[in-house]
Amino acid sequence: MADISVAANPLREGMRIRRTPAPCSMVIFGASGDLTQRKLIPALYYLYRERLLPQGFSVIGCAKTPYDNEKFRETMADAVRKFSEQPSSVDDASLKSFTESLYYLTDDFGDSKAYTQLGALLNKLDQERGTGGNRLYYLATPPSAFPVIIGHLGSAGLAAPEDPGKSWTRVVIEKPFGHDLESSRELTTTVNSVFKEEQVYRIDHYLGKETVQNLLVFRFANGIFEPIWNRRYIDHVEITVAEDLGVEGRGRYYEEAGLLRDMIQNHVMSVLSLVAMEAPASFDAVEVRDEKAKVMRSIRPIDMEHLDNFVVRGQYGEGWIRGEKVPAYRAEPNVSPKSPTETFAALKLFIDNWRWADVPFYVRSGKRLAKRVSEIVVQFRRVPHMVFGRKTQNPVEQNVLTMRIQPNEGISINFNAKFPAPIMEIRPVKMEFRYAESFGGEPPSAYETLLLDSMLGDQTLFNREDAVELAWQLFTPLLERWQEEGDKGVQFYQAGSWGPEAADRLLERGGHRWHRL
Repeated sequence: MADISVAANPLREGMRIRRTPAPCSMVIFGASGDLTQRKLIPALYYLYRERLLPQGFSVIGCAKTPYDNEKFRETMADAVRKFSEQPSSVDDASLKSFTESLYYLTDDFGDSKAYTQLGALLNKLDQERGTGGNRLYYLATPPSAFPVIIGHLGSAGLAAPEDPGKSWTRVVIEKPFGHDLESSRELTTTVNSVFKEEQVYRIDHYLGKETVQNLLVFRFANGIFEPIWNRRYIDHVEITVAEDLGVEGRGRYYEEAGLLRDMIQNHVMSVLSLVAMEAPASFDAVEVRDEKAKVMRSIRPIDMEHLDNFVVRGQYGEGWIRGEKVPAYRAEPNVSPKSPTETFAALKLFIDNWRWADVPFYVRSGKRLAKRVSEIVVQFRRVPHMVFGRKTQNPVEQNVLTMRIQPNEGISINFNAKFPAPIMEIRPVKMEFRYAESFGGEPPSAYETLLLDSMLGDQTLFNREDAVELAWQLFTPLLERWQEEGDKGVQFYQAGSWGPEAADRLLERGGHRWHRL
């Protein structure tokens, strides 16, 4: 690859401190799909621009679409221009140089001959581009193809490193990791029959976001926060992942998945485990993931006998988003007019351990809400005694720490201060940190971070099989109950609102209310 000069970006300069991966080839199954074009190839391009990809790095796209190398390169170049998060930084010279490392095989994932061709091309690139037998397989396909591809990689002898100790082979698996507890275990059995756990990277792009990663730094690199990160000082925690989009043509998928599977079982629970985990002995993949798994084991099972006190299931009706009228979920293409599928869910969870006993964790996520925003809100307890008594003009608010994951990633803290006046008037004020303002430029995308980590062999930000299974253990009974009940208990909400009123009542029972986003 040619050397490309890049305009300075302080947020990206930090990435260069990390070592460059060893030369390798990346195989993308499902290379003509949406994920590849919108996320994977643009992320790889920016890693290339930042000189973080190794010499000889090569990508082999595999899909049924009848491309050749040139057509694939043209299509992916167009994808980078169209879907780049920083369009102004895309230039023709660097893009052309990058796409020269792209290759394509038209294949059927179930055809063993395709894997023979793949093996031959990988060997050819090892010789011509010096990729050293290092291979990263990325399954950007529907989940039904995961077992098929993994089985064929094993049968074709492409799963094990050719020279253990000198080369490596890894597989990246996109969510969902199963449909319920049973299917998750079946997928794990299939994966483990071909790959070792240290070769498996279960990707959740939320864990690659800067604010999510910064949560660990915030907690464990600052002596003023960790001592108060417990039940003695924290009243409750809220985690919100809100989207203003609907199902966007994915009605058939959403009818099978629903919001709980699509967002909460993976994204939200991954974030919750980072908020609640104990300090690991070091920032090592095994130790970090051990502590995350401990949190998942400590979450109290959902009380199925008193479900309304802990869970709200909602579905959006028609409404208005940014001045445009939008249809109800049941009127979306490929959605049943009597669908019971949830597009909103809110839960009240408890973590039964020494640190978090009796502290409620409220989580919610939904489609067609008022705006797109993801936040972690930590509300602290009231001061035990208000020394100012009746002299204050306004009620004194509780301190709130907010970590915004998207958009405008950053952290803010609300605290109380005296308003300058001859009377004792206390008002809340805010201290705020934003990445763009403090460091300049935009942070790397989640996929940039996670793709680089997978090449470096760092599993810290990837899900381990036990954490995935524990999440399914928690939610499978709830999913089974909802399937039995049909649309009984579904709370409808207007598109463009913050969800059903029942979600507000869920908090009101505990004397709380959702933080204003």
